[in-house]
Amino acid sequence: MTYISVDALQKTLAESVFTYSADRKKAAGRALGTLVELITFYTLRAWGLRDHIVIERQIPEFANASILHNVEFSLHRVIAKQGIQAESMTLPLTTTKIRKEMTSSSQATLKSAQLLTKGYVKRNSCVMWDDSTGVMVANLDSFQASSQGITLCLLEPDAFAIFECKRVGIEEGMSKGPQTIEKAKQGAYVARNVSSLQKVRLRNGDFQGFMEQEDGTFRNGLYLELLRELIDSHEKPPSGFILTVGVVSNHGNWFTSIEPNKELRVLAQSYDWLLFLTDAGLSNFINNLLLNPVPELVPVRETFLESYSGKSGANKFTKVRIGADADVALWNYFTSHNSEVESWYNVISPSDGSIGLLRSDISKLANKTIEAE
Repeated sequence: MTYISVDALQKTLAESVFTYSADRKKAAGRALGTLVELITFYTLRAWGLRDHIVIERQIPEFANASILHNVEFSLHRVIAKQGIQAESMTLPLTTTKIRKEMTSSSQATLKSAQLLTKGYVKRNSCVMWDDSTGVMVANLDSFQASSQGITLCLLEPDAFAIFECKRVGIEEGMSKGPQTIEKAKQGAYVARNVSSLQKVRLRNGDFQGFMEQEDGTFRNGLYLELLRELIDSHEKPPSGFILTVGVVSNHGNWFTSIEPNKELRVLAQSYDWLLFLTDAGLSNFINNLLLNPVPELVPVRETFLESYSGKSGANKFTKVRIGADADVALWNYFTSHNSEVESWYNVISPSDGSIGLLRSDISKLANKTIEAE
């Protein structure tokens, strides 16, 4: 099934799924926002980055830790990793139970969270503790009634990359969402202020990059050239460097025909990478998931419909909490359809960028070891 726009798709979802809601279109819009976040998350997982991801972490502005910004996904280098087979634990898998299975003890203050509930709802990138020594994250590898495989990763406190998702619905009778410019300004501000690599516009329209190094000297050059040097170098970038990536969706909000709106131009000049999740790609996924479900996504559809049924209870279809069966199905789908999924994205900036290059850049940054400092 083909949709002209995501707005038409939103209307279809409002009429077919969210009939219980007092504001069907708004409910459908929120679900679309969740789907955009999930597509981004499982794309990163398909790229082999699961153990680097922290969800909704507060990222400080560069050299200004008094101002923090929540971002959908931040990526951190792995300091240490441990796999455990939890055969003695009963559900729910709490952070307290997991720490007892660790080979090394820690006095860090545990966060109260469940990696897996009694109802088999898992927590993606479950943070056990977060302090100046690092972020301890637990991820579920496998689950059975009597045994669960878990990977524990101690991550660097500082992120090496962030991913933010920006989607705004369009109200009836309007050409674009009323909050689009506010979303753009918010995203642009964060993208321009979290990294130690700063940019200044030159008179010819190019950007000059500036970065203060550890010894107080300055490194500078054309921004994109300096960015490429930092990524391709075998050395770890100076502290504070963060690659910023934005993901936008819904063509009508960000384009006039094929020309980018002001809001999209604002984001394109602020993020290091700006991706557009196309209407065709999003529609294809939702069609396969909800409207004409393919067998491999049936567990995901069931979890979606249960979460958006109008009944009270915990939602188990978010980027943070998701039914374990749905998670396995999504992981398998995104892994086996990786090339197709990557075709859903258009690169807005840099102008010569590609999804393959971004994947390669993120992998390079993830694998720069602490010893390379």
